[in-house]
Amino acid sequence: MLQDINNIFNVGITPQEMFLNLLVGLVAGIIISIFYRKSYNGPGYQASFVNSLILLVIITSIVIMVIGNNLARAFGLVGAMSIIRFRTAVKETQDIMYIFFALAIGMAVGVGQHGLAIFSSFFIGIITYVLSKSKFSTPIKSDLLLQFTYNANGNGVADYTKLINDYCKNSKLINAKAIGSEEMLELSYYVGFRNKEKTTEFVQKLRKIEGVLNVNLFYDEEYF
Repeated sequence: MLQDINNIFNVGITPQEMFLNLLVGLVAGIIISIFYRKSYNGPGYQASFVNSLILLVIITSIVIMVIGNNLARAFGLVGAMSIIRFRTAVKETQDIMYIFFALAIGMAVGVGQHGLAIFSSFFIGIITYVLSKSKFSTPIKSDLLLQFTYNANGNGVADYTKLINDYCKNSKLINAKAIGSEEMLELSYYVGFRNKEKTTEFVQKLRKIEGVLNVNLFYDEEYF
């Protein structure tokens, strides 16, 4: 019984190994924080979070060193840390990913896998940086929404269709609604312009067509 208690408090790691693990954890944490700074594109950048990533790697490595191969010590640490309550909500998906990133690297450092920790820090960091700078995750830009009212007035041919075909590489009628009478229609199109610089010119010409009223062109902020 006494021997089991002694095993709980016996860390089983030399001071040199402890110092090396902490040093590698510091280096790996700095690498992670640098890649986070380079790859972050959101509006909520916080310097405190960057510093926390470095400390998270070091703290995780300490926890792993303390646990070692002792199951009783592991359960004890779980119980002790269960009193911690996190009140700050992590809103950015990338921030959550980097928290797990730092935890994983800290675990690798804690068990003495220094090469794996440093290599993985660079490897995953480079991947996140490349993805953030590339257009891999950028959604395909949707067409613009064109809405206007058209009064046929007995005309069999709609003059606006030729104008749409001249300025737009593609167009799709998505809604047609009668207003007041059968000759008054509210039309909605998805349109993709051949030249995005001529959208204003297109709207001006469309408004001059007889029977066309209330022209609205809704711009997608990602279009330009």
